[in-house]
Amino acid sequence: MSIWESLAVLAAGIGAGTINTIVGSGTLITFPVLLATGLPPVTANVSNTLGLVPGSISGAIGYRKELQGQRARILRLGSVSLVGGLAGAILLLTLPSESFDTIVPVLIGLALVLVVLQPRLAAALRRRQEAAGGDTGHPDGGPALLGGMLLASAYGGYFGAAQGVLYLGLMGLLLREDLQRINAVKNVLAALVNGVAAVVFLFVAEFDWTAVLLIAVGSTIGGQIGAKVGRRLSPTVLRAIIVTVGILAIVQLLIS
Repeated sequence: MSIWESLAVLAAGIGAGTINTIVGSGTLITFPVLLATGLPPVTANVSNTLGLVPGSISGAIGYRKELQGQRARILRLGSVSLVGGLAGAILLLTLPSESFDTIVPVLIGLALVLVVLQPRLAAALRRRQEAAGGDTGHPDGGPALLGGMLLASAYGGYFGAAQGVLYLGLMGLLLREDLQRINAVKNVLAALVNGVAAVVFLFVAEFDWTAVLLIAVGSTIGGQIGAKVGRRLSPTVLRAIIVTVGILAIVQLLIS
């Protein structure tokens, strides 16, 4: 890897760490850059997954204030996310990419719909629960959220682009929580999924360790930048960013 390619990968890591902390889809920045340096797709994918783990941790640390009081929720959703991430990593190593990639744009599109309609859907759900005799909804989303997070995490372990969008869409709809606090949980779960997938890849896949190091350093820096920027955004602006990034992700995936 030349000096200019190394700088490009480092810059991509910073950008990915920043956007991952705010919303997700940082893989859509780093993955094409790694391919442009000449890395094979699978090597680029697994190297990217491992390199982004420190960035997710950095973003979670940056959002530590919003994580207060959410330990039980993180343990519950984290357990499901670990299982899903493990399953996704195994899928990457055993299934042809075409069988999974065709549904990725659909999943991202569904997540965007959930993000946009979340305030109205959540309000309608609360009204229906109250009309049925009180607020009977589950404070942590119940089985619906656990099942959705399991599938989203499996996707994250497989590839991960727009994984954060899926998380935000699901949790925003099914949790009675501020979007910033949901975003903080999303960063922890992303770190868990990337981490468990990376552990699997360590035993069976080939890494480019220069790329891993550059992305790790860049994403760690970006995680702190993203935390400072993201927590200052209003829910409306944050949703607008989520939708914009998600649409760009769909377009890029369809083109590629």
